[in-house]
Amino acid sequence: MRAVTWHGKRDVRVEEVSDPEIKEPTDAVIRVTSSGICGSDLHLYEVLGPFLQEGDILGHEPMGVVEEVGAQVTGLKKGDRVVIPFNIACGHCHMCGLELYAQCETTQVREHGMGAALFGYTKLYGQVPGGQAEYLRVPQAQFGPIRVPEGPPDERFVYLSDVLPTSWQAVDWADIPDGGTVAVFGLGPIGQMCARIARHLGHRVIGVDGVPERLEMARRHGIETVDASDVTDVPAAIRDLTSGRGTDSVIDAVGMEAHGSPAGKLAQTLTGFLPDRMAAPLMTHAGVDRLAALNQSIESVRRGGTISVIGVYGGMADPMPMLRMFDKGVTLRMGQAHVKRWIGALMPLLTDDGDPLGVMDLTTHTMPLDQAPEAYEMFQKKRDGAIKILLKP
Repeated sequence: MRAVTWHGKRDVRVEEVSDPEIKEPTDAVIRVTSSGICGSDLHLYEVLGPFLQEGDILGHEPMGVVEEVGAQVTGLKKGDRVVIPFNIACGHCHMCGLELYAQCETTQVREHGMGAALFGYTKLYGQVPGGQAEYLRVPQAQFGPIRVPEGPPDERFVYLSDVLPTSWQAVDWADIPDGGTVAVFGLGPIGQMCARIARHLGHRVIGVDGVPERLEMARRHGIETVDASDVTDVPAAIRDLTSGRGTDSVIDAVGMEAHGSPAGKLAQTLTGFLPDRMAAPLMTHAGVDRLAALNQSIESVRRGGTISVIGVYGGMADPMPMLRMFDKGVTLRMGQAHVKRWIGALMPLLTDDGDPLGVMDLTTHTMPLDQAPEAYEMFQKKRDGAIKILLKP
């Protein structure tokens, strides 16, 4: 089959690889019909190379059709249309019982002290072949796959794999009071959906970004915006919009590659020049994140407010303004999304013909799998108005 494989910094290729097979009785194999490129895939493209090997198959936002199931997979059959959550969970361990599926004890990558295995995302998370491919082996298929109705296009449901549950969790964990205000830093796919979900739930939303197309998309969905390229002090601009107080909550949907972090950018760049055997320990024990968005989040939230971090960070010794956070009484919540925890709330919104979350207005580009290298470059460089790209095998 054809699959998108990693070969180095900014070097992804579409290659012929072995077809996946059933290895365990809890496996399934699906034929992929759509697979998204995620902002966190760009971390692999740009920063996290020391934790990848040449030939690793990328992608963690797939959906498709079941081709084969293992003997212990009783809830699926050949021909079912399914979305595959990006984290791999068993559904029956202690952590899954708490609905903390991203910490599943069955698939935890204990060798590296990490949580549940993820599709297409480095040796730290199990080095499981990903879904930017024609076919995908799905471990723990007795629990993971989400069955969706036939009929509507993939764009209606594919974002259940990551974007929608990640965004729903970010809003839930932001603890926005009824009718309260939330600032969303970063209006990529996750930030767009965080903003729409928060507004759907009745909150006032202020979106922050510096890319014109992202700002315009947010405005189409009733989001107030702050153009980070047009103001010198984003937190001050947010306070000006909130009676000088700041927003009740902030969602950081940017993560480790925030603009405006020269020291962090230098650390990432220098690390990228090192051999993997030297870079990996450095990244595991040093502060290599670009923290501009997180620092601005801390300055923008009101005293006693909550910051929900959903953008991916990777450093282990990042400097944090602890005095400022303590003095303001800030609550900080973060983590990988527990995808299946949020499906019950999301599915009625996706089967509603009114499309209340505007999921049909998120995909900006649909490209064949063979054009994945061009798609990655376009997304990374924000060319041609690219906000969300789907690959079609």
